[in-house]
Amino acid sequence: MGKFFGTDGIRGIPWDFPFTPVFLRKIGYCSAYAIKKRGARKGRVCIGVDSRESGRKIKKLMAEGISANGFGVVDVGIVTTPCLAYVTKKEKAPFGIMISASHNPPEFNGIKIFSSNGKKISDSLENEIEKMLESDFQPARARKKAGKPLKKDFSGEYADYVLSTLPGGFSLKGVKICLDCSNGGGYRIAPEIFRRLGAELALLGNSPDGKNINKNCGALDTERMREKTRTSKAFCGISLDGDGDRCILSDEKGGLFDGDDIIALLAVYFKGKKWLNGSKAVLTVMSNYGLLKYLKRKGIGAVQVSVGDKNVTDAIDNERLSLGGEASGHIIIRKFAPSGDGVLSSLWTLCAALSTGKKLGEIKKNWKRYPQKLKAIKVEKKTEIEKIPGFSDKVREFEKLVKGRIFVRYSGTEPLLRILVEGEDEKGVDRAAEEIAAHYVSHAGKKDKETGIRHKA
Repeated sequence: MGKFFGTDGIRGIPWDFPFTPVFLRKIGYCSAYAIKKRGARKGRVCIGVDSRESGRKIKKLMAEGISANGFGVVDVGIVTTPCLAYVTKKEKAPFGIMISASHNPPEFNGIKIFSSNGKKISDSLENEIEKMLESDFQPARARKKAGKPLKKDFSGEYADYVLSTLPGGFSLKGVKICLDCSNGGGYRIAPEIFRRLGAELALLGNSPDGKNINKNCGALDTERMREKTRTSKAFCGISLDGDGDRCILSDEKGGLFDGDDIIALLAVYFKGKKWLNGSKAVLTVMSNYGLLKYLKRKGIGAVQVSVGDKNVTDAIDNERLSLGGEASGHIIIRKFAPSGDGVLSSLWTLCAALSTGKKLGEIKKNWKRYPQKLKAIKVEKKTEIEKIPGFSDKVREFEKLVKGRIFVRYSGTEPLLRILVEGEDEKGVDRAAEEIAAHYVSHAGKKDKETGIRHKA
């Protein structure tokens, strides 16, 4: 991660730095300049937004910076990130920009940059753009000859593509689904796709107003979706996040069916179809330890990488694998998409589940989840963990006691320290998480006036 780019692009609060008007033009300019320098042909850059009210102005400012390099712009409107990635590749665009802060609250926004192949740009290209952004030059004014952005709706073409990936004759007729669109980028396209398959929908989060994306809905707040799934007697529930690149499901009783459950189901299903290259799946270090043991029993190996769907995608490509994902619901099915797609992965999860003749509640019992506790502590500065007195020793001590694993990391997109503890005994896991967090707090520096949490200086 650099000064501006985190694990999933650039994020911030409009109109604070780096999301000031002048700097947004500079981000557009530097991105276009760096990509052009690497040989990108001229053409129209695809730009999409989620439903945040700040997106329209950010899009305009970014377009001005991009056009100063001689590129045109195609405004694809409010879409999901996977739709933008699909369009960028299909249209052979020099690159694509998605303006979204994904699962973050409405007051945030973000910028994700995609290469012409529909994948997020490489770390080396991010570093090159970072260096330009840190320099003191000012971008040139937009060229008039670039013209106004061309507006085009690709949602129908994207829907056709997603549906084309499914087995012939696959139908959801008679299947009731509670679909939560997070008041985000998928609020129109996701229901359309499910309806075209004949599904009976109970909809949530499909009325964006620019200020309600991810509020009491979506992949990070599934309570309403799970309750409605249970009370409406649906087969399952599906919650997308704000930009639709991930999903979390619910079983028929309102129980959570997360990314680890999805990978457990799809890995075995794809292996049976001989689609699981190398008989391996890519997981992150946050995946449950019980999942690794289950996959091993099924003759499926696991490649573990750092958190971030970009890391999962890179591992899939480097090892020529076909499936990977995160517990948070980012699932990459490489056979059909270059990056995570919440609609596509939820459809394939339904396809795999329906082929078993079982409900999701039964399928969840296929593997044993280790007790897990996740603590999140707000921080002011992400100083090295090793510099906190006695913290690493405390972690090692408890890792032996819980007979599992403890993972500590800073969030790539938020000012948080995350502590994950897994082990055989739930009480021991809870105790370890609390004491490790307490040690961090007591040995940190400045005290937060609102929360009372001590942060590292």
